[in-house]
Amino acid sequence: MSQTLLQSLLTWCYRIGGLLIVIGAAMPIFIPDTFLTPYVFSLGALLFAAAQLLTPMPNLGITVKRLVWQQRIGALLLLATGVLMFCSRYGVSPFSGAEWQMSLAIAAVLEVYTAFRLPAAIQKAKKQ
Repeated sequence: MSQTLLQSLLTWCYRIGGLLIVIGAAMPIFIPDTFLTPYVFSLGALLFAAAQLLTPMPNLGITVKRLVWQQRIGALLLLATGVLMFCSRYGVSPFSGAEWQMSLAIAAVLEVYTAFRLPAAIQKAKKQ
């Protein structure tokens, strides 16, 4: 598989996964009792996390490495959120409540923070 094809595939996984995450997170607000919510969210989280985890880490310094690791932790928390959504939906003890909302909030903070900081840190590291 060529490098450009792999990069294109990762980009599409990233985009489709992000869209499915947003749809899956918003479904409980607009359609409260649907069984599809954890499936849609988990598929999106799987695609999104795969794209982030398979993207190579640039070797541009400690700040960039830290931000990439924070981004990867956020991706893993999105996967954990999908698991907690299934536990909540099907009443698996001890996670039968709304624990997935806290996991999603932490993952969202990490992902948004790194989405803004990482490009600036990469650009700064390339200038030096």
